[in-house]
Amino acid sequence: MTLPTDGRPGLAPCPREHPPSPARDRSRRDLLRHAAGGLAGLLAGAAHAAEGAPALPPAGARFEPGTVVEIARALAKAPYAAPRTDDLPASLRNLGREQYNAIATAPGRALWAEAGLRFTVEPLHRGSIFTDRVSLALVEDGTVRPVPYDRSLFATGGFVLPEFPEDPGYSGFRLRARFGGGELSDFALFQGASFFRLLAAGQGFGVTARALTLRPADSRGEEFPRFRAFWIERPGPGEDRLVVHALIDSESASGALRLSLRPGEASIADIEGTVFPRVTIDHLGLGGMQATYLFGPHDRRGNDDARAGAYAAGGLQIRNGAEEAIWRPVHNPDTLQISSFLDADPKGFGLMQRARDYADFEDDVQHWEGRPSLWLEPLGSWGEGAVTLLEIPSDSEFNENILAYWRPRTALAAGAETRFAYRQFWCWEPPERPPVARVTGTRSGRGSGGNRRLFLVDFTGEAFARPGPETETALTASPGTIARQALYAYPERKTVRVAFELDPGGERACELRLALRRDGRAITETWLYRWTP
Repeated sequence: MTLPTDGRPGLAPCPREHPPSPARDRSRRDLLRHAAGGLAGLLAGAAHAAEGAPALPPAGARFEPGTVVEIARALAKAPYAAPRTDDLPASLRNLGREQYNAIATAPGRALWAEAGLRFTVEPLHRGSIFTDRVSLALVEDGTVRPVPYDRSLFATGGFVLPEFPEDPGYSGFRLRARFGGGELSDFALFQGASFFRLLAAGQGFGVTARALTLRPADSRGEEFPRFRAFWIERPGPGEDRLVVHALIDSESASGALRLSLRPGEASIADIEGTVFPRVTIDHLGLGGMQATYLFGPHDRRGNDDARAGAYAAGGLQIRNGAEEAIWRPVHNPDTLQISSFLDADPKGFGLMQRARDYADFEDDVQHWEGRPSLWLEPLGSWGEGAVTLLEIPSDSEFNENILAYWRPRTALAAGAETRFAYRQFWCWEPPERPPVARVTGTRSGRGSGGNRRLFLVDFTGEAFARPGPETETALTASPGTIARQALYAYPERKTVRVAFELDPGGERACELRLALRRDGRAITETWLYRWTP
């Protein structure tokens, strides 16, 4: 197994050559006995499995660093049991979207609201949109304190919450944080499948991360792992980070996640995970993220819309293992598009929002210019695989139709254990810009004749602040041909525009690649684009 310099595990199968020592066996038994509170019942108790709920540490149990990993390991050895949804009364199942969204935390009832901490926790109610049940617990002074359901935590806008014969749990939770010591504001949201979102200071929710992605756009059908339980460690006074532990489960695998969350001008999540496959998994997605792209300056798809654009992320940014900086604008296609960028040990990738002006969207409600970019950096060696991009046709700005993730080349064997770690930056700008000019604009429209398409691609950087050596254009189309091209320099804006026409002939898809060079060296990001009719 490869370990990064900070000691966090990279993506690698756990060694299995040597049996565990007796001391390790005893330690594990102690952990299960004290932290899991009867976890063996999960493996042997059919009645409990039928309820679809894993055995969890009881109130007062010690919570150790490996507690959730041990629960996930044991859970993977048992047949999968789907979570219950039949316990949700019809009055909640049938709520309209507005009614459901009106269920909010009652004033002053957030967890830790009176503690003066930098964070508060708000349990979220189950209902028509989010029916899955998750268990919530706090970890205080090293012990587990479950958060039982409490109707008084919620204000409903007039809707009367029903009585429950047994604890219905929650659908997730919201975190609020003090950015820079100010008032509490939205920071994170964990709700639905294995989805979660973070914000940097001053942002609105946008891109969504996935804890685990299985078989997206696969002919066998996508599988959606689900959060089953959370343990949230109480931070000390003035502490600027919050640690969340999550248990994940699905038909094919269980998993444990540890997230260390820090709010700021760029909010950071350090994530460590372990996956326990029940079956061989040959299509795994790590670091999954999804966002909305309805239309923009290079792709309107016939949208008769007064706005200039509607999207939460404008493109996929990659810094591959060879240190090449890549920008791939995303679009809303007529048919599903799957792109794989083969790599080994990528340095980072992310769905990015580079459009930061109101004029880029002219949207007075959504304010897309304030949505986060999400940049991910692997910790440790991730080996061979591909950054994979899915672009899904959409007619609604509420559909997150763009999905990016890392797909390892090697399948995960049933019964094996795989650990991984990465750092997320939820940001206005990624932590490090590549030392080359970056793509600042992509526009497309009708060409000079036939089915030709005109593209205008802008590169901005210090290299173009003043006239320099001759600039070489490296532009290819495969298939298709480049009919004409031209460069336009705007030193006052530190920008060079490349204008060119693509003649696709009779092709239904063309892969475009563009970069600018001087003295044989790249001075810009590599712009990649897939044209489809």
